Amino acid sequence: MAVSIIHRATGSGLATVGTILFVWWLVAAAGGPGTYADFTGMFTLESGALNIVGWVLGIGLTFCVFQHMMSGLRHLFLDMGANFELKSNKTTAYLTFILSVVLTLGFWLLMLEKWNG
Repeated sequence: MAVSIIHRATGSGLATVGTILFVWWLVAAAGGPGTYADFTGMFTLESGALNIVGWVLGIGLTFCVFQHMMSGLRHLFLDMGANFELKSNKTTAYLTFILSVVLTLGFWLLMLEKWNG
């Protein structure tokens, strides 16, 4: 049940926060260099590194993407008629959380490696 609730919450969060950020980015890009600098300044330091808002939104949205994806894959198997046994159902429920954390950490470690050369 928790997986289903988290799946809906991450989907709603991605749709809401993601859409707001995307529209804000489009408006900032259309507004010119000053407006775009204000937008990027909200999430980055002058050095180009992420500030606390950038880190929270970046990691939070990345976790939401991976959590929503893992839960969606789990639901795909349930829709095919598999994974209804209690033990395997609970195992895949836990795996959605474990894999989403592992994938988020892996993604951000890869990004940090790319940024730091």
